Amino acid sequence: MARLVGVDLPRKKQVRFALPYIFGIGPNNAKTILAKANIDPTCRVENLSEQEVAKLKDLIEANYQVEGDLRRMEGLNIKRLIEINSYRGTRHRRGLPCRGQRSRTNARTRRGRRGGPMRKKA
Repeated sequence: MARLVGVDLPRKKQVRFALPYIFGIGPNNAKTILAKANIDPTCRVENLSEQEVAKLKDLIEANYQVEGDLRRMEGLNIKRLIEINSYRGTRHRRGLPCRGQRSRTNARTRRGRRGGPMRKKA
């Protein structure tokens, strides 16, 4: 099993579909990484050699901010918005959509389940 930057990649999948399992790498970044590393995108993860895995690891660590570092940066950015009392920060604090979506109706994902006057405590 290939392990890159703390993530176990699924063995049976093609490398181009397995790399996006790493937080911070999407399909386009995966394609770019594989082109730079000269690895066939249709190759399965289980068929990668140790040298190819090492090459992928070095490329990702050198050029991309992924996993824990990226999550930490996102959290710090949201914290900063909240501290400076920006509009987006107040929306984050209240748990409402902060990218311009309407919230009078809809927005159930961010606001949670409906709570009416007769809502029973479950």
